[in-house]
Amino acid sequence: MAHGPKKILNDPRNVVEEMLEGLTLAYDGTVERLPGTDALVRTDLPDEKVALLIGGGSGHEPIFHGFLGKNMGDGAACGQVFAAPSPDTIVEAAKAVHRGRGILFLYGNYAGDNMNFDIAAELLEEDDGIDVRTVRVADDVAAAPPERAHDRRGIAGDVYAIKIAGGAAQELDTLDEVERVARKAVGNLRSMGVAVAAGSIPETGKLTFELADDEIEIGMGAHGEAGIAKQKITTADEIADQLMDKILADIELASGDEVALLINNLGATTMMEMLIVNRRIRKILDERGIKVHRTDVGTWLTVQEMAGFSVTLLKLDDELKHYLDMPARSLGLSNC
Repeated sequence: MAHGPKKILNDPRNVVEEMLEGLTLAYDGTVERLPGTDALVRTDLPDEKVALLIGGGSGHEPIFHGFLGKNMGDGAACGQVFAAPSPDTIVEAAKAVHRGRGILFLYGNYAGDNMNFDIAAELLEEDDGIDVRTVRVADDVAAAPPERAHDRRGIAGDVYAIKIAGGAAQELDTLDEVERVARKAVGNLRSMGVAVAAGSIPETGKLTFELADDEIEIGMGAHGEAGIAKQKITTADEIADQLMDKILADIELASGDEVALLINNLGATTMMEMLIVNRRIRKILDERGIKVHRTDVGTWLTVQEMAGFSVTLLKLDDELKHYLDMPARSLGLSNC
């Protein structure tokens, strides 16, 4: 396998340890790392709130551990690069954020995360009597057909799911209600991505997959999992058309409906490229009479230096708009 690009590191075996140290310092005292763990929690958690615990593998920064703050996540369980956090890490993070009203686990739908978060939930319920609910983000329309939507991967839809669930967990009094809002948000999310170059694994320097110089991968996963097609590179408009055709075929949207639109940089794509794509996406939506309530273009779920982007649509109603637009501040996403 080909080797990846140069990286500015110390010991490649210590990348997560040193990254989490720097990340915690960048929060300027509003987030702390639990001693002896790879778990981060807010330092300003109010009493008697429903807790929101997020998490997943490192290497996708700023998600997930960069999404902690008021109206965002309360804690994050962090794994090694592209690997699920351990059950012990999840349990320690959960105990630290629990404030007596239960905990919502929210994370991307990957087998390792599913297994370890489920083990942690069972331990917390059996040993500590803590009510834990789980909502998995499964927004990647390329990963499975609609009848197997539960098998889809979570990609950049995590961004809106965390933002909405974080607002709900801050404002609503019961775990039942927070879970309901989170499930509605996840059910209204659809995403799809394209890669023009692979990311790399810091410990080995190897690429996550291979593409010829004139190839792109349509619909790949957040770690470089196979998409629906390898094809020759084409224009921005044609790529946007392919992604939007698949997304719009999978979600019920009528003229007059409102959406939030998120264009996510997978690591090495320029703002210029994403804005060129945005103009095409807006034309497609305008032609269908679909209103865009807000547009977010930026870098949230990355795969190291993978070149490419993903497109996410969130179908909105008044409740989801309220929580999506609530003021929030975190290292990776702020909405003032």
